[in-house]
Amino acid sequence: MNDPRPASMYESQKKIYPREMGGRFANLSKLATLTLLGLFYLVPWLTWDDRQAFLFDLPARKFYLLGLTLWPQDFPYLALLLIIAALSLFFFTALAGRLWCGFACPQTVWTEAFIWMEQLTEGTRSQRMKLDKAPWSWNKIRRKASKQFLWVTFSVWTGFTFVGFFTPIRELGMELITLSAGGWQWFWALFYGFATYGNAGYMREQVCKYMCPYARFQSAMFDKDTLIISYDEKRGEPRGGRKRSVDPVQAGLGDCIDCSLCVQVCPTGIDIREGLQYECIACAACIDACDTVMDKMNYPRGLVRYTTEHALKSEKTHVVRPRMIVYGALLLVLIGALVTSMALRTPIILDVIRDRNALYRELPGDIIENSYTIKLINQSNDSREFKLSVVGVDGIYLDGIADTISIVGGDVMSIPVRARAHRDSIHGIMKIDFVAEALDDTGDQRVEDSRFLGPSP
Repeated sequence: MNDPRPASMYESQKKIYPREMGGRFANLSKLATLTLLGLFYLVPWLTWDDRQAFLFDLPARKFYLLGLTLWPQDFPYLALLLIIAALSLFFFTALAGRLWCGFACPQTVWTEAFIWMEQLTEGTRSQRMKLDKAPWSWNKIRRKASKQFLWVTFSVWTGFTFVGFFTPIRELGMELITLSAGGWQWFWALFYGFATYGNAGYMREQVCKYMCPYARFQSAMFDKDTLIISYDEKRGEPRGGRKRSVDPVQAGLGDCIDCSLCVQVCPTGIDIREGLQYECIACAACIDACDTVMDKMNYPRGLVRYTTEHALKSEKTHVVRPRMIVYGALLLVLIGALVTSMALRTPIILDVIRDRNALYRELPGDIIENSYTIKLINQSNDSREFKLSVVGVDGIYLDGIADTISIVGGDVMSIPVRARAHRDSIHGIMKIDFVAEALDDTGDQRVEDSRFLGPSP
């Protein structure tokens, strides 16, 4: 008899229990995780000249990077850095697949940390699976509660550290302890902590499979010379279990003993033997697992390995190819441009705003006057003295301004000035240049152009 109830179109996501596995790629992953987490949690506590070494002070519109202070006017540097980061992702993806996903992506790094805490409190893969199926008991409550305590504590500290990049972290810590922190500080600390808890604790591989756009378009950057993790089907098939003493050739079997260990260690739950899949994050856990089995069976390593489509077909692999040359050349040019511009960067910002309320003023003695507001920013960390001048018109000079202007490090000074010139030197609208010159040994100088208006001849 047919069931009158409608069939469900939804299948709940099965929980993945990644198996613990050692090996050279596992050690590399642990090293990357510890290094990146260490940098994230340590960097906000570093100091430089009695201030936080790395601080993105959004209210003051200043970015402190060690001894460098960046202002909104330095946005092109940030834009160039983002372009370099994107192009680097294209370059390394074309070279060796999803290296970023497998070893450096924040989702991968924090998920790895949460899995470590899960293993510490709930045990190995088989123990975790058995614990989840077991009825509630004191042992299960104790282990689950311990895991949640570690997860929540780690997530809260992560949220606090994240906000510490935008608010001096020592001050932030005291404000949170005394409950005097602002609403936005509380919001972002809790929001980022909750996001870490949810993404790394529960969603895990679902973020990589369903939420990350990179998984969808990364294949567009692959070609047949890209290093990818692949199963050598010619060598491995047909699969089948056997004793170590059995000769696979005589038994009509390939090297794959169908142990499914490569599936058990995969954090996204895929079977690498089914070919390249967008869910694969190239963590190389399956390589370590398969190499371990091959060692036990006295078979050569590399049944699952980093290789290329050309190599799998016994064809020549071309590491140096047009797209790699283009990506590499663009990266070198952009990095060179960024380094050069930063090295030649003058720590002075000069903005000139002309008074639009009056075209010009006619003063006694056939003098024409225009009014401006000068904004001078000292981007260095030390107090400096500057001299302002104007050029571009014969006999033009500034009135109502001191010979030297002193500005403390990182400060902005707004200076109203009046530029004056004789009528005989003015011919309608003329281009002039304001010059801000540092009165020290550096000889730093900044020039900003403007317009001087006068009567038409």
